Amino acid sequence: MSATLHTVSSGALIGTVLPLLTAIVQRPAWSAHYKKIVAVAAAIVAGVLTVAAEGSWSQFAHGKLTLATILAVLAASQTTYDLLWKPTKIAPAIEALTTTNRPQRAE
Repeated sequence: MSATLHTVSSGALIGTVLPLLTAIVQRPAWSAHYKKIVAVAAAIVAGVLTVAAEGSWSQFAHGKLTLATILAVLAASQTTYDLLWKPTKIAPAIEALTTTNRPQRAE
């Protein structure tokens, strides 16, 4: 398998679990627009880290590889979120569990 295909495939695999990781930092009260910004930023970071992990920092000399990997992470994360993690309510449940601003009882 070529290095490009391997890196893009790894990016797609990372993208499938990325919505679960972003659900840890996202909050149910956030607007959909803000959640999208966080998801895209996470995909960019995950794509860059995937390229670095697959072929060291020298891989960034190949801009197309980096862009393709970032797009693979983004496409896989958005697709799996819409088709799997959101309908099964797993990602929203993680958001709710990791929310630290819980209402406090009056004393």
